[in-house]
Amino acid sequence: MKTGFLFAGALMLATTAASAQTLRIGLLDDPDLLDPAPGKSFVGRIVFQSLCDKLVDISPDLKILPRLAVSWETTEDGKVITFKLRDGVTYQDGEKFDAASVKYNIERDKTMPESIRKSDLASVDSVDVIDPLTVRFNLKKPDSTLLAALTDRAGMMVAPEAAKQAGAKFGLNPVCSGPYKFVERVQQDHITLARNPNYWNAKAFSFDKIVFRTIPDSTARLESLRSGDLDIAERIEPTDVKELEAQKEFKVVGVTTLGYQGLTVNVANGPASKAPIGQDKRIRQALSLAIDRQGVMDAVFDGQFSPAGQPVPPVSPYYSDKFPPPTRDLEKAKALLKAAGVEHPVINVRYTTSSRAQKVMEVVQAMAAEAGIEIKLISTEFATQMKVQTDGDYEISFIGWSGRPDPDGNIYSFYVCGGGLNDSHYCNKDVDAILNDARLTTEV
Repeated sequence: MKTGFLFAGALMLATTAASAQTLRIGLLDDPDLLDPAPGKSFVGRIVFQSLCDKLVDISPDLKILPRLAVSWETTEDGKVITFKLRDGVTYQDGEKFDAASVKYNIERDKTMPESIRKSDLASVDSVDVIDPLTVRFNLKKPDSTLLAALTDRAGMMVAPEAAKQAGAKFGLNPVCSGPYKFVERVQQDHITLARNPNYWNAKAFSFDKIVFRTIPDSTARLESLRSGDLDIAERIEPTDVKELEAQKEFKVVGVTTLGYQGLTVNVANGPASKAPIGQDKRIRQALSLAIDRQGVMDAVFDGQFSPAGQPVPPVSPYYSDKFPPPTRDLEKAKALLKAAGVEHPVINVRYTTSSRAQKVMEVVQAMAAEAGIEIKLISTEFATQMKVQTDGDYEISFIGWSGRPDPDGNIYSFYVCGGGLNDSHYCNKDVDAILNDARLTTEV
């Protein structure tokens, strides 16, 4: 269950003179497993963009675009989608991409024990191979969100034979269909990809190599860019923007995202969920009311990001003005705590080992203290935090989601009973019914 504060947006910084042979990118976090089925991190998605191609893509104005699927048709009842596939495509190990491999990938995502794509593909009943370049998805019921899900990891294609041989260890040496292939990974240090000369659109990619370096400290990441050790720094601090924009050797690029960051409260996942914050909504409401969301934006992000009170950011066409960010109200927060019989609760909050996350949580910690809430901060390495959430070893986790073009992708898997990203194990059958009905809706 999510509460607290949300904000959206990202900033990247690039030098104007990059190396002709190798593109070096500094990441805020170390990606989780490089397998689209269990993968769930924002930085992992950045690497996947070069490593794993997908059936369809998304345009900046949120239109679904052809990729490995060149066209698709949906029956009038919305229960069958037939995809025509791109001819002449191979995986990075030479295996042919065809309808049979699409069927394998979808079935892998739906059945692999570690997969968190099951919720994305819940509507898919079966997949039929019509011919080598035609594949049919048979749906249990119409699903207006499926194509949007296929623009992300649910639609990424991995090499079937390599995946079968590797099993759950596939992410250690992934073989996909993208423009760059996996070379090596040193945990907490770097990931190296090499250009795939056999990619169907190889001429569009000029760098011989891409090296993703993990540098959680924002200052160190920026200094690596200044010294020439990086060509791109991902997620620079907004407080540095004005200075950097004035320097000709740098180009600051603002990236509007569909995601958010916020506080995930553990309400039913293991012993940690038995903490008062997990069992009493009044304490959760009190924490929410103790936070000045715009104050967080101003103090940490120089006002460049927007607070939100819902799982879609203000830039999304599906954002609703009916649900504005909660206004800070310390007196009401204190009254709720008193009613709950816990006027001075102690809450453990985990956050990732980045300077940005630390700054955010220190501001929230100070705000909560004014309402009588003591927050104990626990810094956790990013990949470990992913596991901690899955295992339920947390009371609150400060984490984010990169977002999807359809709002279902920001909601369904997080809140439906048994959802692939529902780390808090929140479960409400009435909410399930609403979310499942929403997937039938084709007009907003």
